[in-house]
Amino acid sequence: MNPLRLIGEQLGRYPRQLVIACAALLVTAGVTLTLGQGIRWVVDRGLGQNDLADLKLGLAVLMVISLLMAVGTFVRFYMMSWLGERVSADLRQRAFDRLIEQPPGYFDQHLSGEIMSRITADTTILQSLIGSAISMALRNVLTSVGGLVMMLATSPRLTLLILIAVPCVLAPILFLGRRVRALSRASQDTLADVGQNAGEAIQEIKTVQAFGQIEYIKAQFGERVESAFAVARRRIFQRSLLIAAVIVLVFAALSLMLWVGGGDVIAGTMSPGDLSAFVFYALLVALGAATLAEVTSEVQRAIGATERLAEFVNLSAPHHYGHTSLPSQAQDIKIQDLHFSYPQRPEQPVLKGLSIELKAGQTTAVVGPSGAGKSTLFDLLLRFRAPDRGQILIGDTDLTQISEQDLRRYFAIVPQQPSLFSSSIRENIAFGRPGASDSEIQEAAQAAGADSFIQSLPQGYDTRVGERGVQLSGGQRQRIAIARALLHQARWLLLDEATSALDSHSEQRIQQTLFGLRGRISTLVIAHRISTIEDADQILVLEAGAFVDRGTHVELLERSAVYRQLQPSLERFS
Repeated sequence: MNPLRLIGEQLGRYPRQLVIACAALLVTAGVTLTLGQGIRWVVDRGLGQNDLADLKLGLAVLMVISLLMAVGTFVRFYMMSWLGERVSADLRQRAFDRLIEQPPGYFDQHLSGEIMSRITADTTILQSLIGSAISMALRNVLTSVGGLVMMLATSPRLTLLILIAVPCVLAPILFLGRRVRALSRASQDTLADVGQNAGEAIQEIKTVQAFGQIEYIKAQFGERVESAFAVARRRIFQRSLLIAAVIVLVFAALSLMLWVGGGDVIAGTMSPGDLSAFVFYALLVALGAATLAEVTSEVQRAIGATERLAEFVNLSAPHHYGHTSLPSQAQDIKIQDLHFSYPQRPEQPVLKGLSIELKAGQTTAVVGPSGAGKSTLFDLLLRFRAPDRGQILIGDTDLTQISEQDLRRYFAIVPQQPSLFSSSIRENIAFGRPGASDSEIQEAAQAAGADSFIQSLPQGYDTRVGERGVQLSGGQRQRIAIARALLHQARWLLLDEATSALDSHSEQRIQQTLFGLRGRISTLVIAHRISTIEDADQILVLEAGAFVDRGTHVELLERSAVYRQLQPSLERFS
């Protein structure tokens, strides 16, 4: 979809507002050109016959026409600005909705800053194009063409009077301008909030998708978009009022000029033709030419911005796999001949023919040197990436046939680097299950050994953790992430070195919790601590993308040279 078609499609969703805006544009252009006839009437009837009564009547007619123009311009500007803001909000939502559905691999190749720039800054440029540039261009084309044809000469005789009237016109404009600037700042602040929310969701894309909260994030983002739109609507109302005030004040000054200049014409010091040309046609042409020059550059800039935004809107929809539901109880996971290489490095296989069965209700640990493929295995289980060959079965169902909703309910993950949002502790834990009650949130925190330190904070569970949880220690962030995973009530819990940042006491609390959940929840652990894995039902030794041995801690110590070689590395974390 090219930029112009994309803009046209979005505008077509609001036909009533578009019709009103176009009608107002035609009315204001017609009234503007009719104004020349009003000036001619003033010149012919008032000035030509030296009749002050007719002159006053003519000026009254001009003021009525100018008021009609002000009302029409207010409607045109407000409706076009409304359309600009609405289309920008819609495209921003469409781009975000398509982005948040993309697999994590997409974001490995695109910088988050560039993505945020397109969603926020580029849509703002588009809003300016639709909201003001297009309508200004059309209006000035219609009025300037008539002015260029009719204007044969200009008369600078009233220039001094114009300069004297400028301060009187600027005073109320400056007053209204301050209110517009204040609302513009508020609009930018709310827009920054939109960018922050989108940035966090994209940075934590694995957490969002792993917990199956894509729709929740979409709704949350939509609320912020609508909030920004509400502030922008107030801003464009004030700006529309400002423009209407400018029109009234300028034509009031014009009327003053006509009154003073009319006296000069009656006195014979100025001809009616000179007065009319100066006041009307020169004004139309000068303003129209300046506006069109400005609009041309804005249009070019906006088209470029729309092209960038259209790349997101045009992203192909991700593969939604099957619609098979999973039973409520945990099922065994069977990994059969699994091969995987990253698209950027196809010649370097990460996993080479993995085949293993993970028993439900048990704790299985995966150990191995860095780069052996442990975290990649988690990505494949969560369907963040697709294997090159082989398959993963949950029970007897292929992973690719399972519905997205069921898969996200089935797994909960705690990464080595916990992923927290900048909201409160309560909201971070509740992200695992947004509808959870306060008591359920507290129970999950207690099970994760987090309740005591949370209660010690001044605002307790309402404490905001800052960007990526920066206001908390690594261990505190980890316990909140574990509480969130426990609240998710998944059938399988994936722990990617999840206790590496915890002290021995907190780790013992977590292990006791997990031990109490045995039989109700199955656990797959990537571990660097002996204390984490020595009680595991099964330990898998992964080396160079293949399982080289499996067994209990004691069994592997006795027979596996590879496992014994890992012990010094494991001991450093104990």
